[in-house]
Amino acid sequence: MICLRALAAAICVGTPLGEALAERALALANHRAVYDLSLLKTGGAKAPAQARGRIAFDFSGSACEGYVQNFRQITELQPAEGAAKLSDMRSATFEGGDGSDYRFKVETRVDNSRAEEVDGKAKKSSDARLSVDLAKPKRARVELPGPMLFPTEHLRKIVAAARVGEHLLEARVFDGTGDGEKAFDTLTVIGKPTTEPPQEKAARVNELKNMSRWPVAISYFDLGKKDGQPVYVLSFDLYENGVSRALKLDYGDFVLRGDMTDLVLQPTPACKK
Repeated sequence: MICLRALAAAICVGTPLGEALAERALALANHRAVYDLSLLKTGGAKAPAQARGRIAFDFSGSACEGYVQNFRQITELQPAEGAAKLSDMRSATFEGGDGSDYRFKVETRVDNSRAEEVDGKAKKSSDARLSVDLAKPKRARVELPGPMLFPTEHLRKIVAAARVGEHLLEARVFDGTGDGEKAFDTLTVIGKPTTEPPQEKAARVNELKNMSRWPVAISYFDLGKKDGQPVYVLSFDLYENGVSRALKLDYGDFVLRGDMTDLVLQPTPACKK
């Protein structure tokens, strides 16, 4: 993993140039991670009495070849009354290394219901708009106002900002979830770096030892509604190689906690160009 502390110190920290250099040199770790979900907090009228689940995340690729993400989240929510509800969401995406194009496929099942599918591709236009071509749930073409970031590009910018000492990052993000026609305005708050040993055994590996990480909270808002309440908030500890631990998924009425139970780090392929 390339360390940019010396580079950041040699330039004007916090300037657009500094963030651009940090982002360009950033190599994200290819890895597979598993997180066990549990109910951390309840408080809303729709809050479950109990919750459990699991997230499995597989990330691979490079800035030259593009990035592949496979994600699955299974969640069982037990309401105060009635039967438990089991949701199973799977997504597979490819993002161009330069952040200009994105392909996505998302499948969601609730209990034994028929799967809801979203399948499409998105591409940035020269005028900063995002064009989305959907094959499912119905054939459609949608244009969204930009400038827009895709998920891996967004993550790279968060790490780059953290490395040069920035604490806030605003960005418009498209990930293909929902019906594939929606993007979010996001606000990322980045805390002070820490090298304290993590609690989870899975994160206590040599590759992460002494690597800086930052507490990060990303609030997701409907477009144009950043002054209101976020749709949800995702919090986690973010390592400078892109690995995350200590997840918190805040849905408003309740919060789920995600503890890392397994981590496999793999070599990041070298660019052939």
